[in-house]
Amino acid sequence: MRRLETVGVVGGGLVGSGWAIVFARAGRTVRLFDASAEIRAGALAGIRRSLADMQAFGLVGDVEAIARRISVVDSLAEAVAEADYVQESVFERVDVKAAVSREIGAAIRDDAVVGSSSSGIPASAFTADVPRRERFLVAHPVNPPHLVPLVELVPAPWTDGAILPWLRQAMEELGQVPVVVNREIEGFVLNRLQGALLNEAWALYEAGLASAADIDRTVAHGLGLRWSFMGPFETIDLNAPGGVDDYARRLGPLYHAVAQARRDPRPWSDDLVGRVTRERREALPAADLKARSAWRDRRLMALVAHRRGQPDR
Repeated sequence: MRRLETVGVVGGGLVGSGWAIVFARAGRTVRLFDASAEIRAGALAGIRRSLADMQAFGLVGDVEAIARRISVVDSLAEAVAEADYVQESVFERVDVKAAVSREIGAAIRDDAVVGSSSSGIPASAFTADVPRRERFLVAHPVNPPHLVPLVELVPAPWTDGAILPWLRQAMEELGQVPVVVNREIEGFVLNRLQGALLNEAWALYEAGLASAADIDRTVAHGLGLRWSFMGPFETIDLNAPGGVDDYARRLGPLYHAVAQARRDPRPWSDDLVGRVTRERREALPAADLKARSAWRDRRLMALVAHRRGQPDR
C-alpha cells in the first residue's frame, strides 16, 4: 500500500473537522466533504479558529499553511477518488453509515483504506454489502481528535489483514496513539471502560450517595489526575509495595464485591436523567454549553502542551 499522503474526510462536523486538522498539521493533503452545504460553507472558518487557539498554546506553527492543505469539495466522489485513506465521520446510525460506505466503496481506489469514526457500531454492521468491503475498518477517535490522540483500530471479519499494521504505523506518523482491538465487540475498548465508570456514576447518584458535582470532582481531582498520563494497570502496579499482584491480593476482594453488587444494572431512567440534567443546567445553563466546550478544548490544549515537555519515563 502507498504511504498515507492524500486523505478524504467524509463528514465535516466536530469530529470530521478535527480529523482534517490531524492530517493537515502532519503535512497531508485533505479533501473534506459534508452533505450539508451549510457545514461545508463554515468548515474552514471553524478549522482556522481551532488552529488559532492551538497556535496560542504552541501546538501548531503556521495556521494558514495548515489550513491551505485542506480543501472543501462539493461531492463525496471528489473527496475520496484519489485518496490513499478516507476517514468517514458521519452520523452514528447504521443506515446512514451503510449508505455512505456504499458510496465511498464505489468511488475509492482498489488500494485505498477507509476508517470509520464509529464510536461503538462495528464495521461489520454497515459494510457487509459495500463495494471493496475488505478495505474498511473502524478507526474510532476520541473527541476532539486533534487534541486527544487515541485511535481505536477495529477490523471487521473481512478486513484485509495487511491494513492494521499499515494504518497503525500511519497513525503513529501523524502523531496519534493507535491501539488495536483484536476483534469486534460492542463499544470497543474505550467506551466499555468509559461505560463502566458512567454506569457506576449514575448508580451512585440514583442511590443518593453523592451529587453529580461531587462525583465529577472525584474523577477530575482524583482518578483523572493519574489517568491523564497512565492507565489502570500501571496505576495499580504503582499503588502497592509489591506491584500489581500485591494490589490484586490486597484489594481484589473489594472490587469483586463491588462488581457483585452491580450484577443487575438498571437503565438510565427518564427520571434519573432529568434529575442530573436539572443539576447540570443549574451549574451550566444550556446557552453556555458551546462556550464551556471551547473552554474544555483550551484546557486540553494546555494539558497537551504541558505533556509535550515532560518525559514519558
